[in-house]
Amino acid sequence: MQLSSLINPSRALTACTLAALAVPALAQDRTTEQGEAQITDATQECTAYSYPSVAAAVAAGQFPPIWQNASLLPSDSTAQALWAKISPSVPTNIQPKGNRASSLANVTYDAVTDPDCWWTIGTAGHKCTTPKLAGLPNDTWFMPEPMTVGYGFDDGPNCSHNAFYDFLTEQNQKATMYYIGSNVLDWPLEAQRALADGHEICVHTWSHPYMTSFPSPDAFAELYYTMQAIKLATGVTPTCWRPPYGDVDDRIRAIAKGLGLRTIVWGYDSNDWQNGLNGITDADVDNFYQQFVNNATSGNFNSAGGIILTHELNNYTMSKAVEWYPKIKAAFKSIVPVGVGLNQTQPYVETNYSLPNFEQYVSGHLTANPSNASAPSNTSSSSSSSSNSSTSGGSSSAQSAASSLAVGSWTAAFAAVFAAALVL
Repeated sequence: MQLSSLINPSRALTACTLAALAVPALAQDRTTEQGEAQITDATQECTAYSYPSVAAAVAAGQFPPIWQNASLLPSDSTAQALWAKISPSVPTNIQPKGNRASSLANVTYDAVTDPDCWWTIGTAGHKCTTPKLAGLPNDTWFMPEPMTVGYGFDDGPNCSHNAFYDFLTEQNQKATMYYIGSNVLDWPLEAQRALADGHEICVHTWSHPYMTSFPSPDAFAELYYTMQAIKLATGVTPTCWRPPYGDVDDRIRAIAKGLGLRTIVWGYDSNDWQNGLNGITDADVDNFYQQFVNNATSGNFNSAGGIILTHELNNYTMSKAVEWYPKIKAAFKSIVPVGVGLNQTQPYVETNYSLPNFEQYVSGHLTANPSNASAPSNTSSSSSSSSNSSTSGGSSSAQSAASSLAVGSWTAAFAAVFAAALVL
């Protein structure tokens, strides 16, 4: 498969595509998810468009500036009230760490006793996922079912992901998509595709920062406004999140819990995002993937499955996922979205959308009740400005996909209260 990309530096994260075929540029429908999903020319995919509900909300000042670190908006009485309700449960004896460029910068911390259960400070295989603060749930970092992969991709929605999502559709494969709030407002129709295709959507913060470096109100804002953005674009409010860089401690966990978010990290890192950085090469990334596969074939997942960190970040990471999918499928018994693996059948605050449980999924029932959920109806118009672009996309086929796994659900009372609080 040919790899190609054109990076636009105006975006904090690269948006590229899987490239296989040059497709002639034709007039395309940029007004609906279905129309957007049909675009196969990545330059068109990554040409900015206006989506009325998003444009109106941004113009009304309902969100922080896109791709800037979030903070609570003084005029947002709903967010202010929710933070006032949550903040008493957030520890004040755990201070912000480092700075927003690196949570580890100039930090003095007792890594031996690790009082804050700071995931970042741990070494591979020895990351703290069981909070020290009472009342916080454990992080999800593995799958309870043996020989099962909790499959998902960070940093979306990528404007050029149609070829990649087409591939997942061809394989009957669902995944967990960890979406950045700024990306969602840039590409709302792309966010809608995840829901339409039956994937699980989780929060990946507003601006992809080191969360432990933020004061508590700002950390709240990073999560809250991403939930709001996903709700605005897709009509559903996630109940899960993944910290960028895995940077989380008990203070941040408490904020996430207050917002009703499960914390999901990982046990294995493909390091796909580092290709070309920090001395990491394509061969290194292949080796990281191969180690994950080797752990399966050597029996290390015979008691419980694993979660591997992979990305929707750019053409390279999506192409690498396509390349390794058949090998992962051959090595494992089941490949499932993380929520399915936890039997999290109600993945959103809204109750009109459900996922299959693990047993249903592995039996071939890949979607449970997405038919009653629909994205907000909007009319959008294309704009001549381009946020980011890349060369054309095409799809690739491999062999048919499999399944997977199980735990937890919401209380109806809290879901109802929270849903009311999230009305824009």
